[in-house]
Amino acid sequence: MLLKLFLAFTLIPFSELYLLIKIGYYLGAFNTILVVIVTGLLGAYLAKLQGIKTMMRVRESLNRGELPAEEMLDAVLIFVAGIVLITPGFITDLAGLGILIPNTRSWFKRWLRKKFDQWISKNRANIVIF
Repeated sequence: MLLKLFLAFTLIPFSELYLLIKIGYYLGAFNTILVVIVTGLLGAYLAKLQGIKTMMRVRESLNRGELPAEEMLDAVLIFVAGIVLITPGFITDLAGLGILIPNTRSWFKRWLRKKFDQWISKNRANIVIF
């Protein structure tokens, strides 16, 4: 796990810097910075809209007396997408937009549920009920 975190916090920033330099070479420094700022603002706006829609669905589920598990997972993913979109860079912007799109977000939700199930089944022997 430590190796994965180390790689994530070193490879992603270096890749982002490399792309920013390469794109800056072709577009110019000002235009590249402008694109990064616009994608950050647009991403934050989209995350806000998706978050409001999700919170309305949570409220509707609770009013029907249902547990809003799917909606809460959506909310977590939208929150992560918003954070990733605010981070400057093109790779993180693509990842954040991918999470915000409902069709690709469903893929992320399936992957996340699978990881939760693996974690629960792995740690089930350690759970003690009093």
